[in-house]
Amino acid sequence: MALADGHLPVLPLGADKRPLGNCPDCADLACGGRPNMKTPGPCVCPWPCHGWAAATTNPHVLASRQWGLAWRRARAIGYHPGGALVTVVDLDNPDAVTWARTTLPPTTTVTTTRGEHWIYRGAMRSANKVRPGVDIKSLMAYARWLGPGTGTIAALPPAVLALVEREESTPARAAVDSSAPTRWDRSVATGCRHTPAFVQTGLERGLDNIRAHPEQGAGTAAYGAARFLAARHTACPGPCGLDSIAELLIGAAVAVGVPASYARRCVTNGMNSALGAVA
Repeated sequence: MALADGHLPVLPLGADKRPLGNCPDCADLACGGRPNMKTPGPCVCPWPCHGWAAATTNPHVLASRQWGLAWRRARAIGYHPGGALVTVVDLDNPDAVTWARTTLPPTTTVTTTRGEHWIYRGAMRSANKVRPGVDIKSLMAYARWLGPGTGTIAALPPAVLALVEREESTPARAAVDSSAPTRWDRSVATGCRHTPAFVQTGLERGLDNIRAHPEQGAGTAAYGAARFLAARHTACPGPCGLDSIAELLIGAAVAVGVPASYARRCVTNGMNSALGAVA
Protein backbone atom coordinates (compact mmCIF):
# COMPACT_ATOMS: atom_id res chain seq x y z
CA MET A 1 0.00 0.00 0.00
CA ALA A 2 2.87 2.38 0.78
CA LEU A 3 4.44 1.74 -2.63
CA ALA A 4 1.11 2.25 -4.40
CA ASP A 5 0.55 5.45 -2.46
CA GLY A 6 3.86 6.61 -3.93
CA HIS A 7 2.45 5.95 -7.44
CA LEU A 8 4.33 2.68 -7.99
CA PRO A 9 2.00 0.14 -9.71
CA VAL A 10 2.53 -3.14 -7.84
CA LEU A 11 1.63 -6.82 -8.27
CA PRO A 12 2.30 -10.05 -6.35
CA LEU A 13 5.10 -12.39 -7.46
CA GLY A 14 5.48 -16.08 -6.68
CA ALA A 15 8.44 -17.98 -5.26
CA ASP A 16 9.93 -18.19 -8.77
CA LYS A 17 9.90 -14.35 -8.94
CA ARG A 18 7.29 -14.49 -11.70
CA PRO A 19 3.72 -13.11 -11.66
CA LEU A 20 1.04 -15.48 -10.43
CA GLY A 21 -0.73 -17.45 -13.16
CA ASN A 22 -3.95 -16.34 -14.82
CA CYS A 23 -7.29 -17.47 -13.40
CA PRO A 24 -9.30 -20.02 -15.48
CA ASP A 25 -11.42 -17.26 -17.03
CA CYS A 26 -8.28 -15.49 -18.31
CA ALA A 27 -6.35 -18.57 -19.50
CA ASP A 28 -4.93 -18.16 -23.00
CA LEU A 29 -6.29 -14.58 -23.04
CA ALA A 30 -9.83 -15.91 -23.29
CA CYS A 31 -10.98 -12.73 -21.54
CA GLY A 32 -9.33 -10.52 -24.15
CA GLY A 33 -6.48 -9.22 -22.02
CA ARG A 34 -6.06 -6.23 -19.75
CA PRO A 35 -6.94 -2.84 -21.29
CA ASN A 36 -3.35 -1.59 -21.03
CA MET A 37 -1.71 -4.60 -22.69
CA LYS A 38 -0.13 -4.41 -26.14
CA THR A 39 -3.30 -6.01 -27.50
CA PRO A 40 -6.09 -4.24 -25.56
CA GLY A 41 -9.12 -6.24 -24.52
CA PRO A 42 -12.21 -6.10 -22.35
CA CYS A 43 -10.82 -7.95 -19.30
CA VAL A 44 -12.23 -6.69 -16.02
CA CYS A 45 -11.02 -9.70 -14.04
CA PRO A 46 -10.80 -9.00 -10.29
CA TRP A 47 -7.74 -11.25 -9.93
CA PRO A 48 -4.12 -10.15 -10.62
CA CYS A 49 -3.97 -11.82 -14.04
CA HIS A 50 -1.81 -10.90 -17.05
CA GLY A 51 1.43 -10.14 -15.20
CA TRP A 52 2.69 -6.57 -15.47
CA ALA A 53 -0.60 -5.41 -16.99
CA ALA A 54 -2.37 -6.16 -13.71
CA ALA A 55 -0.05 -3.90 -11.70
CA THR A 56 -2.04 -1.14 -10.05
CA THR A 57 -1.96 1.68 -7.54
CA ASN A 58 -5.69 1.39 -6.78
CA PRO A 59 -5.99 0.76 -3.02
CA HIS A 60 -9.44 -0.81 -3.40
CA VAL A 61 -8.09 -3.39 -5.86
CA LEU A 62 -4.99 -4.08 -3.77
CA ALA A 63 -7.11 -4.67 -0.66
CA SER A 64 -9.82 -6.70 -2.41
CA ARG A 65 -10.61 -10.28 -1.44
CA GLN A 66 -9.12 -11.67 -4.67
CA TRP A 67 -5.87 -9.74 -4.38
CA GLY A 68 -5.74 -10.53 -0.66
CA LEU A 69 -5.69 -14.24 -1.48
CA ALA A 70 -2.99 -13.61 -4.08
CA TRP A 71 -0.84 -11.66 -1.62
CA ARG A 72 -1.00 -14.61 0.78
CA ARG A 73 0.51 -16.81 -1.95
CA ALA A 74 3.08 -14.21 -2.97
CA ARG A 75 6.73 -14.37 -2.00
CA ALA A 76 7.80 -11.02 -3.45
CA ILE A 77 6.44 -7.71 -4.73
CA GLY A 78 6.74 -6.76 -8.37
CA TYR A 79 6.12 -3.39 -10.01
CA HIS A 80 5.61 -1.94 -13.48
CA PRO A 81 8.50 0.50 -14.10
CA GLY A 82 6.90 2.09 -17.17
CA GLY A 83 3.75 2.79 -15.19
CA ALA A 84 5.89 4.68 -12.68
CA LEU A 85 7.68 6.55 -15.51
CA VAL A 86 11.05 4.94 -14.77
CA THR A 87 13.42 2.54 -16.54
CA VAL A 88 15.31 -0.26 -14.81
CA VAL A 89 18.65 -1.34 -16.24
CA ASP A 90 18.86 -4.90 -14.91
CA LEU A 91 22.51 -5.92 -14.48
CA ASP A 92 22.64 -9.68 -13.92
CA ASN A 93 26.31 -10.29 -13.12
CA PRO A 94 29.49 -8.55 -11.90
CA ASP A 95 30.76 -7.96 -15.45
CA ALA A 96 27.53 -6.14 -16.34
CA VAL A 97 27.84 -4.02 -13.19
CA THR A 98 31.41 -3.12 -14.11
CA TRP A 99 30.27 -2.12 -17.60
CA ALA A 100 27.55 0.13 -16.17
CA ARG A 101 29.92 1.84 -13.76
CA THR A 102 32.28 2.72 -16.60
CA THR A 103 29.61 3.61 -19.18
CA LEU A 104 26.43 4.96 -17.60
CA PRO A 105 25.84 8.09 -15.48
CA PRO A 106 25.29 7.45 -11.75
CA THR A 107 21.68 7.07 -10.62
CA THR A 108 19.59 5.27 -8.01
CA THR A 109 21.07 1.79 -7.55
CA VAL A 110 19.44 -1.27 -5.96
CA THR A 111 21.42 -4.38 -5.05
CA THR A 112 19.93 -7.62 -6.42
CA THR A 113 20.68 -11.30 -5.86
CA ARG A 114 23.11 -11.46 -8.79
CA GLY A 115 23.93 -7.85 -9.57
CA GLU A 116 22.22 -4.45 -9.48
CA HIS A 117 19.23 -2.50 -10.78
CA TRP A 118 20.08 0.99 -12.07
CA ILE A 119 16.92 3.09 -12.13
CA TYR A 120 16.51 6.15 -14.36
CA ARG A 121 13.69 8.72 -14.61
CA GLY A 122 11.81 8.28 -17.88
CA ALA A 123 10.21 5.37 -19.72
CA MET A 124 11.22 3.50 -22.87
CA ARG A 125 10.62 0.23 -24.70
CA SER A 126 11.69 -2.84 -22.75
CA ALA A 127 14.14 -5.38 -24.20
CA ASN A 128 16.04 -8.42 -22.94
CA LYS A 129 19.70 -9.24 -23.54
CA VAL A 130 20.60 -5.87 -25.05
CA ARG A 131 24.18 -6.81 -24.16
CA PRO A 132 25.66 -9.64 -22.04
CA GLY A 133 23.93 -9.69 -18.67
CA VAL A 134 21.83 -6.55 -19.32
CA ASP A 135 18.03 -6.29 -19.67
CA ILE A 136 15.92 -3.14 -19.98
CA LYS A 137 12.67 -3.16 -17.97
CA SER A 138 10.26 -0.28 -18.42
CA LEU A 139 7.09 -0.30 -20.57
CA MET A 140 5.20 -3.62 -20.71
CA ALA A 141 7.52 -5.27 -18.19
CA TYR A 142 7.84 -5.85 -14.48
CA ALA A 143 10.71 -5.75 -12.00
CA ARG A 144 11.07 -7.11 -8.49
CA TRP A 145 10.88 -4.58 -5.67
CA LEU A 146 14.04 -4.89 -3.58
CA GLY A 147 13.94 -1.56 -1.76
CA PRO A 148 14.37 2.11 -2.59
CA GLY A 149 18.10 1.80 -3.29
CA THR A 150 20.73 4.47 -2.86
CA GLY A 151 21.75 7.54 -4.84
CA THR A 152 19.83 10.30 -6.60
CA ILE A 153 17.77 9.24 -9.61
CA ALA A 154 19.01 10.65 -12.93
CA ALA A 155 17.22 11.25 -16.22
CA LEU A 156 17.24 8.44 -18.74
CA PRO A 157 20.53 8.91 -20.67
CA PRO A 158 21.22 8.43 -24.39
CA ALA A 159 23.55 5.53 -23.55
CA VAL A 160 20.60 3.50 -22.26
CA LEU A 161 18.31 4.50 -25.12
CA ALA A 162 21.01 3.41 -27.55
CA LEU A 163 20.82 -0.14 -26.19
CA VAL A 164 17.43 -0.51 -27.89
CA GLU A 165 16.45 0.71 -31.37
CA ARG A 166 16.34 4.45 -30.89
CA GLU A 167 13.39 5.05 -33.17
CA GLU A 168 11.20 2.71 -31.13
CA SER A 169 12.15 3.97 -27.67
CA THR A 170 10.57 6.67 -25.56
CA PRO A 171 13.10 9.11 -24.09
CA ALA A 172 12.63 10.91 -20.84
CA ARG A 173 11.21 14.41 -21.04
CA ALA A 174 14.15 16.70 -21.70
CA ALA A 175 13.10 19.34 -19.22
CA VAL A 176 11.98 17.10 -16.36
CA ASP A 177 12.75 18.59 -12.97
CA SER A 178 13.18 16.11 -10.13
CA SER A 179 11.16 18.46 -7.95
CA ALA A 180 8.23 18.59 -10.39
CA PRO A 181 4.89 17.54 -8.88
CA THR A 182 4.24 13.78 -9.09
CA ARG A 183 0.79 13.71 -7.54
CA TRP A 184 -2.30 15.79 -6.81
CA ASP A 185 -3.07 16.60 -3.21
CA ARG A 186 -4.77 19.28 -1.16
CA SER A 187 -1.53 21.25 -0.74
CA VAL A 188 -1.70 22.32 -4.41
CA ALA A 189 -5.49 22.67 -4.49
CA THR A 190 -6.44 24.93 -1.59
CA GLY A 191 -9.41 26.35 -3.49
CA CYS A 192 -10.85 23.10 -4.85
CA ARG A 193 -14.36 22.19 -3.70
CA HIS A 194 -13.90 18.45 -4.40
CA THR A 195 -12.63 15.76 -2.06
CA PRO A 196 -9.19 14.23 -2.74
CA ALA A 197 -10.87 10.86 -3.36
CA PHE A 198 -13.11 12.36 -6.05
CA VAL A 199 -10.20 14.01 -7.85
CA GLN A 200 -7.88 11.02 -7.52
CA THR A 201 -10.49 8.61 -8.88
CA GLY A 202 -11.05 10.76 -11.97
CA LEU A 203 -7.32 11.23 -12.44
CA GLU A 204 -6.60 7.49 -12.22
CA ARG A 205 -9.29 6.77 -14.81
CA GLY A 206 -7.74 9.33 -17.13
CA LEU A 207 -4.25 7.90 -16.64
CA ASP A 208 -5.52 4.35 -17.20
CA ASN A 209 -7.18 5.43 -20.45
CA ILE A 210 -3.93 6.96 -21.70
CA ARG A 211 -1.96 3.84 -20.76
CA ALA A 212 -4.52 1.73 -22.62
CA HIS A 213 -3.23 3.17 -25.93
CA PRO A 214 0.40 1.99 -26.21
CA GLU A 215 0.17 1.67 -29.99
CA GLN A 216 -1.85 4.72 -31.04
CA GLY A 217 -4.39 7.21 -29.75
CA ALA A 218 -2.61 8.16 -26.52
CA GLY A 219 -2.46 11.83 -27.51
CA THR A 220 -6.21 11.90 -28.12
CA ALA A 221 -6.77 10.10 -24.82
CA ALA A 222 -4.61 12.69 -23.04
CA TYR A 223 -6.63 15.51 -24.61
CA GLY A 224 -9.90 13.89 -23.58
CA ALA A 225 -8.73 13.22 -20.03
CA ALA A 226 -7.47 16.79 -19.62
CA ARG A 227 -10.71 18.25 -20.95
CA PHE A 228 -12.85 16.02 -18.74
CA LEU A 229 -10.83 16.67 -15.56
CA ALA A 230 -10.59 20.43 -16.11
CA ALA A 231 -14.35 20.64 -16.66
CA ARG A 232 -14.92 19.20 -13.19
CA HIS A 233 -13.30 22.30 -11.67
CA THR A 234 -14.96 25.13 -13.54
CA ALA A 235 -17.17 25.97 -10.54
CA CYS A 236 -14.32 25.93 -8.02
CA PRO A 237 -12.89 29.20 -6.68
CA GLY A 238 -9.40 27.79 -7.22
CA PRO A 239 -6.59 27.02 -7.24
CA CYS A 240 -7.35 23.36 -7.98
CA GLY A 241 -3.90 22.00 -8.74
CA LEU A 242 -4.61 21.60 -12.45
CA ASP A 243 -0.92 22.13 -13.23
CA SER A 244 -0.09 19.01 -11.21
CA ILE A 245 -2.84 17.05 -12.94
CA ALA A 246 -1.56 18.21 -16.32
CA GLU A 247 1.99 17.05 -15.56
CA LEU A 248 0.73 13.60 -14.56
CA LEU A 249 -1.29 13.28 -17.78
CA ILE A 250 1.67 14.44 -19.87
CA GLY A 251 3.96 11.96 -18.14
CA ALA A 252 1.57 9.08 -18.82
CA ALA A 253 1.35 10.01 -22.51
CA VAL A 254 5.12 10.27 -22.84
CA ALA A 255 5.48 6.87 -21.15
CA VAL A 256 3.54 5.17 -23.94
CA GLY A 257 5.43 6.86 -26.74
CA VAL A 258 3.88 10.29 -27.34
CA PRO A 259 6.55 12.95 -28.04
CA ALA A 260 6.79 15.26 -25.03
CA SER A 261 5.98 18.45 -26.96
CA TYR A 262 2.90 16.86 -28.55
CA ALA A 263 1.73 15.39 -25.23
CA ARG A 264 2.00 18.80 -23.57
CA ARG A 265 0.08 20.43 -26.43
CA CYS A 266 -2.71 17.83 -26.22
CA VAL A 267 -3.13 18.26 -22.48
CA THR A 268 -2.93 22.06 -22.63
CA ASN A 269 -5.48 22.23 -25.44
CA GLY A 270 -7.78 19.83 -23.60
CA MET A 271 -7.75 21.91 -20.44
CA ASN A 272 -8.13 25.18 -22.31
CA SER A 273 -11.07 23.74 -24.24
CA ALA A 274 -12.91 22.85 -21.03
CA LEU A 275 -12.13 26.12 -19.26
CA GLY A 276 -12.84 28.24 -22.33
CA ALA A 277 -16.16 26.53 -22.96
CA VAL A 278 -17.48 27.94 -19.70
CA ALA A 279 -15.84 31.35 -19.85
